[in-house]
Amino acid sequence: MGVYEELVARGLIAQVTDEEEIRELVNTGKAVFYIGFDPTADSLHVGHFMALCLMKRLQLAGNKPIALIGGGTAMIGDPSGRTDMRQMMTKETIDHNCACFKKQMSKFIDFSDDKALMVNNADWLLDLNYVDVLREVGACFSVNNMLRAECYKQRMEKGLSFLEFNYMIMQSYDFYALYQKYGCNMQFGGDDQWSNMLGGTELIRKKLGKDAYAMTINLLLNSEGKKMGKTQKGAVWLDAEKTSPFDFYQYWRNVDDADVVKCLKMLTFLSLEEIEELSKLEGSQINKAKEVLAFELTKMIHGEQEANKAQEGARALFSTGANTDNMPTTALSEDDFADGEIAILDLMIKAGLIPSKGEGKRLIQQGGVSVDDVKITDMFHKVKTSDFEKGHVIIKKGKKVFHKVTL
Repeated sequence: MGVYEELVARGLIAQVTDEEEIRELVNTGKAVFYIGFDPTADSLHVGHFMALCLMKRLQLAGNKPIALIGGGTAMIGDPSGRTDMRQMMTKETIDHNCACFKKQMSKFIDFSDDKALMVNNADWLLDLNYVDVLREVGACFSVNNMLRAECYKQRMEKGLSFLEFNYMIMQSYDFYALYQKYGCNMQFGGDDQWSNMLGGTELIRKKLGKDAYAMTINLLLNSEGKKMGKTQKGAVWLDAEKTSPFDFYQYWRNVDDADVVKCLKMLTFLSLEEIEELSKLEGSQINKAKEVLAFELTKMIHGEQEANKAQEGARALFSTGANTDNMPTTALSEDDFADGEIAILDLMIKAGLIPSKGEGKRLIQQGGVSVDDVKITDMFHKVKTSDFEKGHVIIKKGKKVFHKVTL
């Protein structure tokens, strides 16, 4: 099975422009491809994870990835999947985020010996002359076709700024520039980027008379039907300081049963034969497949040592008397207690489990808080020093978040 056929078998490919040509380039290791990452935060999240996995798969097959950091396009903001305009970021913020992305990607993709490139489109976009761009590439874009694109259609009712309307042209120019600078012949992205990607392939063909290709990958959906890592609230980050290895492990350990095999195929490097065996597990046995998924992905991002710690900590949640040493922990001192007591809401804020008491009250009213497996129903509940007989208590928030508090 060639690498292209394996991508199909893993359910990764959504759309391609020229399948036979793409199959030939990918299977023979002749694809020089790019994936863009707009630096809208100071860390990559699990929404980027699939793209990184794809880059690694193709690199292992001899193809050359280009990680394009969107320092220039971030000055405009991608309207795809948005109902409103993105908040404008300063150049300093964008530069900081770009530096963070580079550090994270370097742990995942092999950039040594020219095996991959990392470039920033600010290097060419920010120095462009507006009139020159209009004359050089503007004639290649039909406004009628642009308005029919999905990324714009969903914004037309609420309003689309002229600034954002330029995003397709800027992304297309990226492919045009990368083709000329580095011989990039293929672009990859999520299926929500299809219209923008077609713009790039057509620009190269019209301006240079050369063939260029595009492929979109299926965006993996979690059990709630939301794109992974897309929302800032509750986002799962690849930065250990923003999402701990334990919480990262727990995110995958708790995926919906129906999503486990799909995640194993799309995100892990286990063979399809191994995944087929895991897919035969039923009932409570499917938790074994979830553990494999969580361990493999945590190992890829945080290393095997942290993956082992996270797995041990997670198993402690389901085993009486198990070792909880690797569970996220907050230590309290005597100063945190008044007359040997601390309010549950104050405790949860200190542990970083809630941003405010209002959020804590809502969780308690919904039955989403427990201490040592006892559900808390009183928002004025007090945790006493006497509750720490075994040296700690375990707070559970919702179904998936566990936190150890020591005294």
